[in-house]
Amino acid sequence: MSSAYDAVRDRRSLSKVTDAAPTHGELLRLVAAAGRVADHSSLRPWRLIELRGLDREVLGRAINKADGHKGASTKPLRAPLLIAVVASYRKSSKVPRWEQEAVASGVAHMLSLLLDDEGWGVFWRTGHYTRSKAVAKAHGLDKNEELLGWLYVGGKPPRSRGGHRKPVDASRFLSRMPQKKAEH
Repeated sequence: MSSAYDAVRDRRSLSKVTDAAPTHGELLRLVAAAGRVADHSSLRPWRLIELRGLDREVLGRAINKADGHKGASTKPLRAPLLIAVVASYRKSSKVPRWEQEAVASGVAHMLSLLLDDEGWGVFWRTGHYTRSKAVAKAHGLDKNEELLGWLYVGGKPPRSRGGHRKPVDASRFLSRMPQKKAEH
């Protein structure tokens, strides 16, 4: 097992994966760890929905319905496991909606890092379908919930294992607080 630094540095999205996927039990263990993200007031304003097998075809039909087409989109069939990421907003006078969505996003990102570190290929798919009524209905979302996208999960193809992402030039993104000029 690598260090957290190595796992974060080496992570990359894989849009093509094999038909292998983590089991429900393996996923539970990783979700328990991912759920430890910073969460103001411990609201846990998120939930995940596991889509396997025919669930993906149901999603494909909902996607096509959202676009006004018949039949089923094949997009959800690009990985054996899809994990729908849902922001499940809680009433709070201290924690605004944007912060709750940030927590749900943090859980998804942490889960993607954990899956990648365990050898799984992961790709976080978003898009206009996440706000579709047909897609929300297919996922059984409540009125206080929004779909943030899906983690597409499968095995890493052998040819994908050696590549690295372009490094981030941190000096472009890290600065100091502006200082007021001294008044005379």
